[in-house]
Amino acid sequence: VYLLREKGYFRGLNNMIKLDYRYYDEMIIGQENGLNLQEEFDKYKDTIAHIIADLNKRKDKPGQWLQWMNLGYSEETVWYVKEYAAMVQGRFDNILVLGIGGSALGGIAVTEALLKPYWNLLTPEQRNDLPRIFFLDNIDPDTIAGLLKVLDLKKTLVNVITKSGSTAETMSQFMIVKNILEQELGDEYRYNIVSTTDKKTGILRQISEQEGYKTFVVPDDVGGRFSVFSAVGLLPFALVGIDIDEIMNGIKDMDLALKNTDIKENIAAQNALIHYLMDTKKGKNLSVMMPYSSRLKYVSDWYVQLWAESLGKNKDKDGNDVHIGPTPIKALGATDQHSQIQLYNEGPNDKVINFIRVAEFDNTLEIPNIFEYTGIGYLGGKTINQLINAEADSTRVALSDYGRPTVTITLDRVDGYNVAQLLYMLEVQTAIAGELYNINTFNQPGVEQAKNYTYALMGRVGYEESAQALKEKFCLLYTSPSPRDRSVS
Repeated sequence: VYLLREKGYFRGLNNMIKLDYRYYDEMIIGQENGLNLQEEFDKYKDTIAHIIADLNKRKDKPGQWLQWMNLGYSEETVWYVKEYAAMVQGRFDNILVLGIGGSALGGIAVTEALLKPYWNLLTPEQRNDLPRIFFLDNIDPDTIAGLLKVLDLKKTLVNVITKSGSTAETMSQFMIVKNILEQELGDEYRYNIVSTTDKKTGILRQISEQEGYKTFVVPDDVGGRFSVFSAVGLLPFALVGIDIDEIMNGIKDMDLALKNTDIKENIAAQNALIHYLMDTKKGKNLSVMMPYSSRLKYVSDWYVQLWAESLGKNKDKDGNDVHIGPTPIKALGATDQHSQIQLYNEGPNDKVINFIRVAEFDNTLEIPNIFEYTGIGYLGGKTINQLINAEADSTRVALSDYGRPTVTITLDRVDGYNVAQLLYMLEVQTAIAGELYNINTFNQPGVEQAKNYTYALMGRVGYEESAQALKEKFCLLYTSPSPRDRSVS
């Protein structure tokens, strides 16, 4: 371990998140499952330098879908968001966000991380008279009906988020909520709605202008899963009092660090290359994200979409059939030590495990020394803080005993600055990994097919051919004998 420390296996500037990749090295987990990382870094240094330079060169070009790399510098958006949040402060008891996928997951991840735990259960005084926040990110009818029964929509600001304005899930939710608001508030209902959508086009843009809603913009060339630091995320954050200036500072500092083309100084490039090599050289194509902090639990959900939609592709940039992409898995430490670690230790050795560790929690909880002469007496006088980080460290070492590779990302604390760094680093890591795989990181054609079928089933104009094709598929499905019937015959 001393040798690895001397070789530079601890990266990260002061006040920046840090990456510890010792437990990927063959010196720790063996040649069969590990990598000679210094050798690999030297081998790929020119490739990585080119990728980083090229991404930064292309980020301002239309059609490259890299404008998310500029969001940390969007001072105008920050100004408009803060102005609107100040204008509506004290007017609403609740914020209701309507969105799905990238329109919701980033918002959920950041608000769960940065608001006080159990925010919506706190009294107004405990919340400093700031509103509660709810994300309606699915179309389960029982969940929608249940939420609408407990929310007073007259005292709720509804933020509907969809760039295209045609997202069936979000717009169906919106139609239900708008109808109730209009019945209860009459013409004044429009002051309870703010939309985040395309700047010029789309159904929601058209409706918003006709109805007179306040609007914010989803920037061009920013995909949903990369939109958390646009108005998609910043508006809900500001409405519940999160310091978005602190968030922007974290992004800018991390962006500056990740412009470094030297892989030995760039943590996003390091983790991207490690994942790529573990997949392509070692057959480890499952990526577990396991924060040891309940406040960071939903970062794993956000990561799952980021990694899956970006890297799971059937063709590379040259048109070759590749069907590649590591599968992301979400977990939570220490909870999932009691549900998943048995598989990770003794099951197939096909995973890389990303731990997120918090150096300093907001609270320190001491375990009272009340069972001194029992088998649990050793816990007395220690803290829960010590225990959760001991769990993280011991699990990492135990996995290495079984030859399982892990990496640990450490945050000094859970605050806006560090959480913004974490998410932006993972975005850049994903972009670099996509270049290593030689795929289009920013499209999702496999998602669009299901969307088109949904439009057809629901009778959307222009999808008649898809509807007819579906009808034929369903007829074939229901008229063909089952495998059991065929075997009998």
